[in-house]
Amino acid sequence: MIVPVTAVFAAVTGLLLLVLSAQVVKYRLKYRKGLGVNEDPEFEAAVRAHANLVEYAPLGLIMLAIAELNGVSGSLIYWAGMALVVGRILHAWGMINGKGGPHWARMIGILLTWLAILVAALLLFWNVWQVYG
Repeated sequence: MIVPVTAVFAAVTGLLLLVLSAQVVKYRLKYRKGLGVNEDPEFEAAVRAHANLVEYAPLGLIMLAIAELNGVSGSLIYWAGMALVVGRILHAWGMINGKGGPHWARMIGILLTWLAILVAALLLFWNVWQVYG
């Protein structure tokens, strides 16, 4: 069985990861630094934007894929996936443009990410309840 809805969100997330990775590599080459951030807040923000995507996106995508495999409505998965991907894009944009400090996009991004994971968790519980409850 395939998971076409989740596949699209995974593809977009993969592209975002490449963009954020390129940002980190740019600073690593600039400072010739393989580890650490050279006390540069912009470098640190780029590293954390990349790391934060890696910390949140896999769980969200796995939850969406399980829901899709279990037969949860594609439209519900779509909306949770949109919240996850838009949240991750906004968070990364806010982190980099805010240089790690407070930024409206960073705040909205993390809230959308948390909402997506919460909705995915509730969909999974609901789905299991429908089948086995």
